[in-house]
Amino acid sequence: MEKYFTRMGDGSGVYMTADEIKAEIKAGVEDAAKRGKIPELTQDEMDYLFEIITMPGNIVGVERGKEVVSTSDSGSCKITYHANIAMERSMAVLVSEKVLGADSVDIGNMDYSYKAVKQIIHNETPVMELAQLNTIMPVLYGSMPNLGLYTKPDGPVENWSELLPMGKIDESRAAQEEAVEHAVRDIVFVAGEMYAAGADGINLDTCGASGDADFLAGLLATEKIKEKYPDLGVEMGAAGEFVLGMHGQLEYKGTRIAGLYPHLQVKLAEKAGANIFGAVVNTNTKQSFPWGLARTVTFVKACTEAAEIPVHVNVGMGVGGIPTSEIPPIDAVTRADKALIEIGKADGL
Repeated sequence: MEKYFTRMGDGSGVYMTADEIKAEIKAGVEDAAKRGKIPELTQDEMDYLFEIITMPGNIVGVERGKEVVSTSDSGSCKITYHANIAMERSMAVLVSEKVLGADSVDIGNMDYSYKAVKQIIHNETPVMELAQLNTIMPVLYGSMPNLGLYTKPDGPVENWSELLPMGKIDESRAAQEEAVEHAVRDIVFVAGEMYAAGADGINLDTCGASGDADFLAGLLATEKIKEKYPDLGVEMGAAGEFVLGMHGQLEYKGTRIAGLYPHLQVKLAEKAGANIFGAVVNTNTKQSFPWGLARTVTFVKACTEAAEIPVHVNVGMGVGGIPTSEIPPIDAVTRADKALIEIGKADGL
């Protein structure tokens, strides 16, 4: 019986029969539909997903005319810090544009948190100004709300991760609410300085990494940025496929934040005024690539159908159907991209 090469969620190679792959696709779709309370993919869509996964060749691509835009969070850092190439960040932006063909990119500090950036904003704005002078594509400034940085001993509020195990629920919630105020203030301050430096937009990356309070900080910051600088674009990206309820009671415009999946997260991002929403679906390393991709596409399709703003799916290591490995295998990456665009109807990656 013919077997096809595919991957596991950790990137390791595996051979599976057609029936095994189809069963994995079906199981992944059902898992997403059950968890998110969303429709399953149609049989035709699952059949096409099987075609994409089993297509010959190491690299596959979308059909002509279905191309989408791409961006990269902390894009300049990918070259300077992660690839370990000694290069000034504004030059790395030029490489992203003129060599790698990026459609947009963000400049971020290595720490990539707004609390840290606030302290060195006078060093960050010249980098943005120089990049804007030499590039054509949109250049954003990006960082994470990173609510955890506001906890003691480095921050002003109590650490809710320490309070919760002690049963101090009220104190934990109060600490998170206070941290939100600090984070929003810092994000809006940095956005204002970058707006003056010519930034085309602000990237609020990994919102919700510290739970629902972290996601709320992203929403409130987006709202204030759009009030003060209405022509400054805001891209709001999630941290996970559902928002962790570290607080559990926080709401935004009447909707409780904890437990929201992408198709509901995007509606809050819209209400806050975000221009782009970055949907996230997590990769399970113990499951197969067909299972994970089917699950991801199911979530993303529901998100894009619900959205009135562009949805740029996060397709980095460990999210978006991409295996969790240091260097994601290109066969899996291109198949995930094609499926998310042609079946999930993603507006960008």
